[in-house]
Amino acid sequence: MTDFEKPVLSVQHLHKQFGPGCTHCEDPVSPSLVKNYCQVCGTVYACRDVSFDVFPGEVLGIVGESGSGKSTLMQCLYFDQDVTSGAAYISSYQNGEKNLFEESSQQQRYIRNHVMGKVYQNPLLGLKMNFSSIGNIAEKLIAAGSLHVGTMEARGTELLNKVNIPVHRRKEAPKNFSGGMQQRVQIAKALSNNPPLLLLDEVTTGLDLSVQASVLDLIKGLQRELGISIVLVSHDLGVIRMLADRTIVMLEGKVIEQGLTDQILEDPQHHYTQQLVHSLL
Repeated sequence: MTDFEKPVLSVQHLHKQFGPGCTHCEDPVSPSLVKNYCQVCGTVYACRDVSFDVFPGEVLGIVGESGSGKSTLMQCLYFDQDVTSGAAYISSYQNGEKNLFEESSQQQRYIRNHVMGKVYQNPLLGLKMNFSSIGNIAEKLIAAGSLHVGTMEARGTELLNKVNIPVHRRKEAPKNFSGGMQQRVQIAKALSNNPPLLLLDEVTTGLDLSVQASVLDLIKGLQRELGISIVLVSHDLGVIRMLADRTIVMLEGKVIEQGLTDQILEDPQHHYTQQLVHSLL
């Protein structure tokens, strides 16, 4: 298998539930679930047997309504949540042979700082708002073991230029920035250690349309320039259409359809996907 045939990320049978579960909701024949919620014990099944691969230089879109499990999936991939069961492998970590979810918390921090970057929907989760913009990037670099101040400053300046933050504002705190500028600082921070994999969780939600367009153009340009792989979560099919090569559709914690983005948008098979596509037209 060549490097381009080997997935950058492989997720296998990821399962995440909130609650203990019971004999009623775990009954394989007729579980007592309303959507993904058990009326008997109150357990929520946020992700149910989710599997997918992401290949080098590919943008994988994950789309679904609120509560479909897509953001929980991203939290699990970045270790913001513990999984209930399942496996994930990254080709650049231990030759893709170690299940990330079974690694120690120390190793998971290493993976976050060296192998993955994440841009959160809410910049408060991804940035220290009272640090300078370049200080936020330095924080990520220090966490990955960088100690040379001059090198960190040069890298921070390079990345802030790349995401179109004016040079005279690089030492300004993100709390003074607009939502779109905050997202651009998050993107710069996420890219600071040249990760092979970038996770983007609803990065344009809540932004004005013109700002959305500039952030999406930035992501598209950086992805092409750097050749990184991206997992992109959105409830907006317009965002998915613009950026994603392949798309997964989630509903009630399950993957209900997946394929090339053009195929999903032009010939959706599942009735829920058909409703999503028709709502875009």
